[in-house]
Amino acid sequence: MGRAFEFRKARKMKRWAAMSKAFTRIGKDIVMAVKEGGPDPDGNARLRAVIQNAKSVNMPKENVERAIKRASDKNQGDYKEVLFEGYAPHGIAILVETATDNNTRTVANIRSYFNKCDGSLGTSGSVVFMFDHTCNFRINAEGIDPEELELEMIDFGAEEVFADDDGILIYAPFESYGAIQTELERRSIEILSSGFERIPQVTKKLTPDEMVDVEKLLEKIEEDDDVQNVYHTMDEGE
Repeated sequence: MGRAFEFRKARKMKRWAAMSKAFTRIGKDIVMAVKEGGPDPDGNARLRAVIQNAKSVNMPKENVERAIKRASDKNQGDYKEVLFEGYAPHGIAILVETATDNNTRTVANIRSYFNKCDGSLGTSGSVVFMFDHTCNFRINAEGIDPEELELEMIDFGAEEVFADDDGILIYAPFESYGAIQTELERRSIEILSSGFERIPQVTKKLTPDEMVDVEKLLEKIEEDDDVQNVYHTMDEGE
């Protein structure tokens, strides 16, 4: 298996344990999708994808409908996607994806977390090159051979296809998202969830004590309401 498989396996038991955090994240995704392409999922591929993700974390249908209605209100502010880059202790690179309606607040908060945990917030471009920006799709595995699907989806940009307990996962470069989504929908293959991840090109192994130092910073960042995703170069092992 390749890097995407190992990355997914390492992250599977970590992060996003709190369902309320997942709901907050998806609520912001809905606002950004509706502002970009309108409230009708049939004509808005991004919104269609977010609704699939909402189902995958058991977000109630009424919550989704309420978020779409709220996002359609002209008085609803928009969220801007802002990327933060920096270093945790022991040379671990960190990327933080945020969705914020107040960039001043978010910058101040993220900087304070790095400072309090002996890290350093970097400038734009300081660590992003250490990660591959990927897209992924989880599909219903029923009646589908992963190896056969991989051969068929290579033409649309797929780089890794593998099965796990929850379906079949497809990984591809970030820019292949639209082509793969369109092809899966054309084939009437059920997309259970989809999204984007930043996979570290190289990871660094730390001692247990050093890992605790890094985890302290990761936990502070992840608890922030403006934070959508956090990626790092620490080797998390099995």
